[in-house]
Amino acid sequence: MKPTDTSEAGLETLICRALTGSDCTPRPAGAPPVVAEMPAAYGGVGWLPGDPADYDREYCVDIVQLAAFLRATQPRVAEALELDHDSPTRRKFLARLQGEVSKRGVVDVLRGGIQHGPYRIELFYGTPSPGNEQARALYEQNRFTVTRQLRYSRDETQRALDLALFINGLPVFTFELKNRLTKQTVHDAIEQYRRDRNPREKLFELGRCVAHFAVDDDEVWFCTHLQGKASWFLPFNKGWNDGAGNPPNPQGLKTDYLWREILTRESLTDILENYAQLVEEKDLKTGKKRRRQIFPRYHQLDVVRKLLADAAEHGVGRRYLIQHSAGSGKSNSIAWLAQQLIGLAKDGKPVFDSIIVVTDRRILDQQIRDTIKQFAQVSATVGHAEHSGDLRRFIESGKKIIITTLQKFPFILDEIGSSHRGRRFAILIDEAHSS
Repeated sequence: MKPTDTSEAGLETLICRALTGSDCTPRPAGAPPVVAEMPAAYGGVGWLPGDPADYDREYCVDIVQLAAFLRATQPRVAEALELDHDSPTRRKFLARLQGEVSKRGVVDVLRGGIQHGPYRIELFYGTPSPGNEQARALYEQNRFTVTRQLRYSRDETQRALDLALFINGLPVFTFELKNRLTKQTVHDAIEQYRRDRNPREKLFELGRCVAHFAVDDDEVWFCTHLQGKASWFLPFNKGWNDGAGNPPNPQGLKTDYLWREILTRESLTDILENYAQLVEEKDLKTGKKRRRQIFPRYHQLDVVRKLLADAAEHGVGRRYLIQHSAGSGKSNSIAWLAQQLIGLAKDGKPVFDSIIVVTDRRILDQQIRDTIKQFAQVSATVGHAEHSGDLRRFIESGKKIIITTLQKFPFILDEIGSSHRGRRFAILIDEAHSS
C-alpha cells in the first residue's frame, strides 16, 4: 500500500482529490479561465476545482465561478450585470455584493440573496424538498469549489492560503495545513493565522468567511473571527477515549472526516441552512451590542444530527440523555435541536406539534431563550411560558417552540394532560440531572 503523502502540498492534494476527484492544479499563467461543466466534472464528494487567478482581491469573490452560477440559474440577470467582462456595471454589482456580505455576513447572503437595482439575485439554492425536481435541478447548479494557494491580499508580500473553499464564487472557509512528520502541527497552523494573517484584510472580516480551519494529520481546529493574537480557536475533533483528539483511522488520516463527512455538499448545505449564523448579542451590563459568527463544533453537529435522525425514524415516545461538559456549547445545541425538530417529518406529517424547552435556572432560561430566538429564522415561532395558560395561548397562536422553567413545568404538564392529549410534544430538559 502506497504511504499517504502528508506534507503540506500532499495534504492539499489529498483534500482536493477527496472533494473534487482532481488535484486542483492552478492553470498556467496567462491561460484563459476554464469552467468545469456540471455534473460531468463531479468527482470526490461533488466539489469542483477553482483557480487562484479567478479570485478578485478587491471584492473577495471568484468572479469566474460566480458568473458561471448566475449564467446557469439566472441568465437574464447575468447578462444584465455584464459579468463576462470588466465594466462599470459589473463593478457596481460586485461592490453591492461585497457590501451586503460585510453588513449581513456570507451565510445570510447565501441564504437570502441580494437586491441589486431591479434585480432579485439568488446566490445559493438550498436543500430541495422531496419530489421537487425543479428545486433539485437548481440545487445541483450550486458550484462548490476548492482553490489551492489563494493569494488573497493586494499586498504581494503576504503568503498564500493553503486552501480556500467557495460556494458560487463566495469564500466560505480558509485552511492552513501542517504536517506532524516535519515537526509542524495544527498549533503551528493556529499560530500562522494569529501571526501572519492580517485581520484587516477584507477576506478576514467578521462574517466574510464562515470559519478558518487549522488542520494537520491528527487534529482540526477552527476560528470564526481572526483577530491577530487574540484569535480564538476551538477544536473540531471527534474525541477519543473520553478525551481530546481523534480516534485512529485504519482507512487514512485521523482528520479525513472533515472533508469526507462534514464538507460534502449535502452536509455543508445543512450547516449553512441550520447551524452557521452571524448573530448580534447585547451585553446586559454595558448595553453594547457585538456581532459574533456561530459555527458548530463537531460534537454539537454530531449529537443534533443523531437525535434528528432517530426521531425521524422512530417518531415520538423515546427518551435520550445527552452529556455535555461545561463550556461545550450546550445552549447552542439545544437551540439547533429545537428549531430543527419543528420541521421534522415522518410519512409526510410533522413528528411534533410543539417543542417545549425546560431550564432549571432563570439565568439559563434567559440565555437559552435569547439563543433560540437568535437562531429561529422566524422569530414568531418562539414563546416564553410563564404560566400554565400561556401554553394554550401559544399553541393556539402557532408558537412552535415554547420555553419555560423547571418551576413552571409541572403546571405545563397539567395543561398538556388535560387539554392537549392528541398533540405530540418534544420536551428538551436542560440540566436534567437536577430535574
